[in-house]
Amino acid sequence: MSSLTAIFGSSEEKTHDSDKLMDLYWNRAELKKEFAGMRKEQYRLLDRIKQQEGSAARLQQKLDHLEELLIDPDWAHNVVVYYQLRGIGQRCERKLARFAEQLKQQREKKSHNTVLVGWNERRKQEARDVTARKLDICDQGQRLEDELQAEQQRLTSMSAFVRIFRGGSSMKTIDRLATEIETAVRDQQSLDDSLREIENRTPPEHQGLDVAAKRSINLMILAFAQQLYSHFADDGIAPLIKEATEKSVGAINYGTAFECEKFLVSVKKRVVRMEAAKDFADVLQKRAQLLGDTAKFNGESDAVPLAASVSVFFDIDEQGSVQRSNVNIAGENYWGISKSFSR
Repeated sequence: MSSLTAIFGSSEEKTHDSDKLMDLYWNRAELKKEFAGMRKEQYRLLDRIKQQEGSAARLQQKLDHLEELLIDPDWAHNVVVYYQLRGIGQRCERKLARFAEQLKQQREKKSHNTVLVGWNERRKQEARDVTARKLDICDQGQRLEDELQAEQQRLTSMSAFVRIFRGGSSMKTIDRLATEIETAVRDQQSLDDSLREIENRTPPEHQGLDVAAKRSINLMILAFAQQLYSHFADDGIAPLIKEATEKSVGAINYGTAFECEKFLVSVKKRVVRMEAAKDFADVLQKRAQLLGDTAKFNGESDAVPLAASVSVFFDIDEQGSVQRSNVNIAGENYWGISKSFSR
């Protein structure tokens, strides 16, 4: 027997060897899985390196191109005009985005305040109703206690002979009054709980603006975009600003050094006028109303008007007279207006 064990080994040894083989198998599987994950991460990182190298190469090409333009005396002044116009476009875009955000916040706050006022008024009315019921129950309880006290005194004042005949009826009345008093106390406690629940209610969260409010906001955003446009409407400066934000440097020739210098002086004056402009709220309201008269929407749930329906620019002077011209501010995405719309 011992010789057989020596030849074939014991069952315990076979089980131990089998466990070791299984451990090796699973360890190998885990290592292969981890290795595959590392290779995948390696490929991802290599791809990112290629993308970064491509971006760096394109940026270097732009810098080399810009350097060549600045070295060229016939193009250096054009570069200055280009970046001045580009900067104005970015400034107008920030102004519009800030105006749109402030307007949205104001409308949302006003809308939420209206909801809160209505909710609070309903809560107060409910509390008044509960308080009125509580007072009625208190009055009823006081009346029952008075009746109970009177009945108890009546029973006490009865002679022994009279109690034989009337005491039972009086005790029933006392029991009934005591039961009604207990019910009144429970009702009063329940109403106290209701008052505490009403007082501790959480105000409703803001549910957002409805379509009508969003449309009103978008018309005001369009009106403000037209207000910005009005400062650069003359001499075709506004389209040049928009063009500078869309094309690369060197793609536009603004003329000779003298023409560029003269142009920059004119542009600077308009920027100063834009920054100094105040008290144009009435003009914005009038523009928004005029835009609202022509605005059309793709569907009942759409808040952004169709660009073609609001492609009229309303130039309003200090006397309030209105001049119309065709400028599709929404369609041509002046000042990045598509990002500012409330949707």
